[in-house]
Amino acid sequence: MTRGWQITLDEASPRVALIELDAAALTPGADERGDVEVAVAYSGLNFKDALAFAGNPGVVRRSPLVPGIDVVGTVTASTDARWAPGDRVLLNGAGAGETRPGGLAERALLDGGTLVATPAGFTDAQAAGIGTAGFTAMLAVLALERHGITEGDVLVTGASGGLGSFAIALLARAGFTATAATGRPENAARLRELGAASIIDRAELDRPSRALESQRWSAVIDAVGGQPLATALSQLRQDGAAVSCGNAASPALSSTVMPFILRGAALLGVNSTLTPLARREHAWARLARDLDPAVVDATTRIVALEHAAEQAAEVLAGRVVGRLAVRVGASTASTTTATETEPA
Repeated sequence: MTRGWQITLDEASPRVALIELDAAALTPGADERGDVEVAVAYSGLNFKDALAFAGNPGVVRRSPLVPGIDVVGTVTASTDARWAPGDRVLLNGAGAGETRPGGLAERALLDGGTLVATPAGFTDAQAAGIGTAGFTAMLAVLALERHGITEGDVLVTGASGGLGSFAIALLARAGFTATAATGRPENAARLRELGAASIIDRAELDRPSRALESQRWSAVIDAVGGQPLATALSQLRQDGAAVSCGNAASPALSSTVMPFILRGAALLGVNSTLTPLARREHAWARLARDLDPAVVDATTRIVALEHAAEQAAEVLAGRVVGRLAVRVGASTASTTTATETEPA
């Protein structure tokens, strides 16, 4: 038997429990591969995971479901020639914790074609701390580079969250000048330590905006959507670009075509769930090169598996700063220096 979280949807409210899971609960669907068995050491706790714990049907697309869109651990069995027992691997998205069992259980059956080797420079806890948030932040920076934007002032919305925090660190490392937009002024010092050159209140963006405003940003990495993204689009410089990679504020976007037809602006999308393997490997190679493990430790708090559900509620309430990594099972990698806490 394998211990893990299970979410079951019903008409009243979701049933959420930490239980001993049987083989059926861990088995992928008939059209999904499960050719690599992984002993899970850590999983991230993302906004999408928090939605799953709340029973959001847009995330929980299989019932019952083991949540957890991040998986970090060690291969214990494999029929995929790319992986062998003892290999350290990780997974971000690819249906885990949505359409197939995810990382918040001690064992996972995964598709070998979606796995990435955990970089040697990161412990398992650090890899989970980076998780989908850091992976998505790296994809956003790479999207700007592919668009030809390699310098200038970049606005990061949702900067106090995990994605925004890593985006600031990665932008600073790549030579951009990062501005952090946050509604939490108490986090200003931490954001500057990560590399933010300046801080603005999110209220400057979360307001009705004109079709075009003064040009301020070479690019935007947006994790919140809604009105802040619409305002940021109106402030892009000529030939600037905004990368949309989150909807913590709202999935709606009410804008005009003016930034696009008068300033040549671009709106770029990042889908971390369905990222092709080559791009996954590239992103993690760049994370290994550009992200200091000490930054991960400073950004990540580790919680026990037993506390995942209550911490998910804190994520939804907007009370979590940085990243949460859930300790699921034993790790074969050296332990992280990130702080492990048990909620009071």
